[in-house]
Amino acid sequence: MTRLLTPKLGAYAALATAGFLAALLFARTEAAVLGLPFALVAILGLAMVREPQLEVESSLDRDRVLEGERAALAIRLRAASAASALELVPRLPEGLTLADDDHPGPVSLAAGEERTLRLQVDAAHWGAYDVGSLSVRARDRWGLLLFERTFVAALTLRVYPRPEALRAMLAPLETQVHAGNTVSRERGDGIEFADVRQFVAGDRVRHVNWRVSARRGELHVNQHHPERNADVVIFLDTFLEVGDRGRTTLDLAIRGAAGLAAHYLRDRDRVGLIGFGGITRWLRPGMGTTQLYRFMDSLLDTRAVASYAWKDIDVIPAGTLPPKALLLALSPLVDERAVAALFDARGRGFDVAVIELDPVPFVVPRPDQRGALAFRLWLLQRDALRERFRAAGIPVATWNEMRPLEAALEEVRSSRRHGARARA
Repeated sequence: MTRLLTPKLGAYAALATAGFLAALLFARTEAAVLGLPFALVAILGLAMVREPQLEVESSLDRDRVLEGERAALAIRLRAASAASALELVPRLPEGLTLADDDHPGPVSLAAGEERTLRLQVDAAHWGAYDVGSLSVRARDRWGLLLFERTFVAALTLRVYPRPEALRAMLAPLETQVHAGNTVSRERGDGIEFADVRQFVAGDRVRHVNWRVSARRGELHVNQHHPERNADVVIFLDTFLEVGDRGRTTLDLAIRGAAGLAAHYLRDRDRVGLIGFGGITRWLRPGMGTTQLYRFMDSLLDTRAVASYAWKDIDVIPAGTLPPKALLLALSPLVDERAVAALFDARGRGFDVAVIELDPVPFVVPRPDQRGALAFRLWLLQRDALRERFRAAGIPVATWNEMRPLEAALEEVRSSRRHGARARA
């Protein structure tokens, strides 16, 4: 432990020093005699005080929580020698806080005594945090010295973003050959009714529509849409983020991606991730609970990193964006590289849809006339960009904190339906 002098010991030393100086300056031995007891106390204190011997171990009751939840941090203290008035200061990173009524007070331990303290840690913001480290301060019995030491524990608490509540998802235009919960546009064995056609050799009797057959005088069978799974790749634009910490477009994107991935994986679809920015990250499409944890852990590592290098869709490894996959982009549409990559993906035949993370609420225009004019021109540029996306066959909808994500998804679905009717 680090030894620190306390004000009490400093006062004794100062009084002793003052007495000896007075004796030297004024040649009065009485002053030295007055300062001698204080010097003896200071010397004996330094000589007799022993450093407390402590063992500290930290543990968590769980290593994964959602935003707004609590994790219990257990701190086990064991004293090889007596320690009084121990002050424990947990070293929590920004994003984690102790519960209001859970700040540890002074702890005294006898020699060989062991005690466990349990603290409640509130997870305020998503991220991966190192917890368990704490600073311990101890005073000797006379209050002359202060001992301080930092104990480091390698504990990681993963705080997952709280996903957006969703009921209906955006279905891709094309599905894969594996069974799932997404209704395919093709016709085959399934539950969703598609059409009625005339009976041909090889049709199953259980598919015969007896009512239509009796009315038309010949056998007819029902056709259905099969249930297939889909490949969905969530595209996160991480070149820039707009806003303040805790309320940025990236925070909005992370929470939206968490909700989308959880819902698609629940429907037995394959989900992948592309973090397209200064640092490109990717996760190949997969399915199941394991893929959900991989996806969430990848989200925790997502950061907006400034970069001036030009990047295009070619930097994404092969297999990360499979054929027939739905590329669902979450982007504030403020960086030309991300916009160009989305147009490039659409030009290569991928099914692309864009959820625009509205940056307008985070932007405060300058109060003068030029500022107002520049702000209006910027808004017009954004409107023109949305029209470019729609003209290229890419549906786009705006999402912000005041609007549910489900409303933006419904806008995209409606745009796709209108586009399909227009092409027909």
